[in-house]
Amino acid sequence: MRAALFQDRVHSASFLAEKPPGETLPSLAGAIPRGALTEIAGSASAGRTSLLYSLLAAATSEQEFCAVLDAEDRFDPASAAAAGVRLSQVLWVRCGGNAEHALKAADMLAQAGGFGLVAIDLADTPEKTVYRIPLAAWFRLRHAVENTRTALVAVAQRIHARSCSALKIELSRSRAVWRGRLPVCILDRFEVTASCTRNHRVQECRFLLER
Repeated sequence: MRAALFQDRVHSASFLAEKPPGETLPSLAGAIPRGALTEIAGSASAGRTSLLYSLLAAATSEQEFCAVLDAEDRFDPASAAAAGVRLSQVLWVRCGGNAEHALKAADMLAQAGGFGLVAIDLADTPEKTVYRIPLAAWFRLRHAVENTRTALVAVAQRIHARSCSALKIELSRSRAVWRGRLPVCILDRFEVTASCTRNHRVQECRFLLER
């Protein structure tokens, strides 16, 4: 989709209005707050991508527009579509390995408005690069989405934004789920534990991840 056409469709959407108090976006790990920054962290294969795709699927199923700021060119449209994401509702910005470009693009899109979800994918960005992102940049992004219906999500290997994020989700793989009986068993799914911190309170939930 051409950028101009996508922009016209975004600005004609009905969700440009301010968000009602407490509005959220559903995901595999529970409700994600709109008008705030959420961090999703975890090691490789811990469910980060599946959680992001579940958010994109939830938003696009409601005809909302989403933006994915892809720092390391890791977004897979085929896998996203298989997870229920409507790709026609997604603006995919490839940043060519430049985390700074991803942050700047997120800032521009968050301030422009009209997106139900803006996701910054830093999952494969080296940790030392993510650590160098100044706290002021996260504060700026948080401020940009306040009082809007935009859910701002940052995906990385570890939590970095600290007090800037309203919700922190740390993912870890709990156990493997096998199908069949010994001696012939087939790996079916993985169980993932999501540790969610909100207002200094920690809650855990679990969800199954297809292999």
